[in-house]
Amino acid sequence: MSRVGKYPVAVPAGTTVQIDGDTVVAKGKLGQLSLELVDEVEARLDQDQLWIKPRSDTKRARMMWGTYRSLAQGLVTGVSQGFSKVLEINGVGYRAAVEGGNLKLQLGYSHDVIYPIPSDVQIKTERPTAITVTGIDPQRVGQVAAEIRAFRGPEPYKGKGIKYADERILRKEGKKK
Repeated sequence: MSRVGKYPVAVPAGTTVQIDGDTVVAKGKLGQLSLELVDEVEARLDQDQLWIKPRSDTKRARMMWGTYRSLAQGLVTGVSQGFSKVLEINGVGYRAAVEGGNLKLQLGYSHDVIYPIPSDVQIKTERPTAITVTGIDPQRVGQVAAEIRAFRGPEPYKGKGIKYADERILRKEGKKK
């Protein structure tokens, strides 16, 4: 039995959820997202709560129950509040700047890394060493943040590179004489 799926998804004020067959559509102040349900689960709307229930008692139906409840939660949260990931840049001369529709990264390479900003996310640089990726789709926000981090991941000796703000880098000791 799913522990996650037992609980309803609360729909906040200002957000509307519509169920059209096997599609759940959420509209909010930040935009609109939709989720296509698999055959093993069904969605039901009661006042301001969205319930995801399995159609049968098979193992796959129970697995999909919790998965699609979590996806529906991300859908509702995304259109009402949005998601964000904060990246930090460590290293001498390492910096980032938003120029037009591109993110320009100086990461110690012989050239600047130019990353085109996708249309469904926003990227801001409050400081030259901090990047904030925001959007309504949690998968896209995480994917874009991972792509930026992959240009120069953090290394364990000096901690140089791009890391998530809440990430802890395990440091290693250098060579001994």
